[in-house]
Amino acid sequence: METIESNYINVPLIEPRLKHPTIFRVFDELNEGESLIIHNDHDPKPVYYQLLGERGDIFTWEYLQEGPEWWDIKIIKRVGDEQKTIGEIAVRDLRKVEVFKKYGIDFCCGGKKTLAEVCNEKNIDAAKIQTELRSVETQEKVSGLSYSDWDLDFLADYIINTHHAYVRKYLPELNNYGTKVAQVHGNLHQELHQIDELIKEISRELTGHLEQEEKVLFSYIKKVVEARNSSMPLVKQEKDFEKLIEDLESEHDFVGRAFDKIRELSNNYYLPADACGSYKLLYKMLQEFEDDLHLHIHLENNILFPKAIELEKA
Repeated sequence: METIESNYINVPLIEPRLKHPTIFRVFDELNEGESLIIHNDHDPKPVYYQLLGERGDIFTWEYLQEGPEWWDIKIIKRVGDEQKTIGEIAVRDLRKVEVFKKYGIDFCCGGKKTLAEVCNEKNIDAAKIQTELRSVETQEKVSGLSYSDWDLDFLADYIINTHHAYVRKYLPELNNYGTKVAQVHGNLHQELHQIDELIKEISRELTGHLEQEEKVLFSYIKKVVEARNSSMPLVKQEKDFEKLIEDLESEHDFVGRAFDKIRELSNNYYLPADACGSYKLLYKMLQEFEDDLHLHIHLENNILFPKAIELEKA
């Protein structure tokens, strides 16, 4: 049998010092979506770790045969980030969100758009973004939260106990400081009145939104998970599940756009020279609230909601 034939590598026939370089060379020559098969006389797991370390998470690794005499592994080069949605990229590696933030790319409410679409809309150099996203892959990955691996009922509880609790704790303070700062500084900084009104709109929207999620949607998701785990039939709710999620995503979009407007009015939370302590605290709270909201909506729009729809259908 040939050493390499149609992206099939018969590793035992290759000179030892050339085995790994040959595998890497063939992998690098693959187009996106193409695959190669490694045939070996032992588990080539070290190749997996070396490939992951030097090329990043850009491939899938599937065992076709696992010993005891021969191991066959199919390696597929993933389609590049440019054709993935922003949400998919964020789900796979949350560290890449920092690149999106740098370029003002919405990864939560706008998570269903592809990277190519967003770069075209914002007139951003897609190649530059791709380079920065790949550089993130080469960084050492510290132990972190793998939200997409969590059970849906656990993820729903986490969102309630972490993000819903955060909103309920700090939204009243945002309301108070928004009004206070607008009253004191609004004559010289007219945008503060608009910011105050936007905070009130966000507050009104989120108050009912959290109740709807917890009492209707999340409660139903837990029933779906319970039915799956117990192999019992699911008693479906009266309101169409996907329509409910669509409505909630629309409310996410409303709040996201309101924060975009606040960021625009405040010139990215720029503090004028006459800003007092309350003024500074308001902008700091708004930034922190917005950061928490982005992760909050990402967990729902890009992980919890699509997985719950899949599970309910099943």
